[in-house]
Amino acid sequence: MSGKKIYFIDVGSGEISQSATSSTWSYKVEATDEEITDLRELFDQNYSTEWQNFFRAHVPYVQYHYDRENDAYDQTIEKIYGMIYKLGDEEAKKHIKNMNIIADDAQ
Repeated sequence: MSGKKIYFIDVGSGEISQSATSSTWSYKVEATDEEITDLRELFDQNYSTEWQNFFRAHVPYVQYHYDRENDAYDQTIEKIYGMIYKLGDEEAKKHIKNMNIIADDAQ
């Protein structure tokens, strides 16, 4: 027994559910409790960074590509998609690969 369960993920809202019908979802993954905890922590980290970006956005002289909070957000999003790629079903893998959002060595 692998201890893995099926989860449904919506990256936009950061929602992780075991029910395919309770809300909208984009990716189906099979993961252990520990893997889902790691994914949840990445979503939480991005949520915190989004708030930092919200306040930083009111500073007009900092451009997006010179902003550490944006860099942190982008790196975390890549980690999230990397985990979903690793744990996802074939449809999830194909979609993420076509997005070109994760490095080739993460695939």
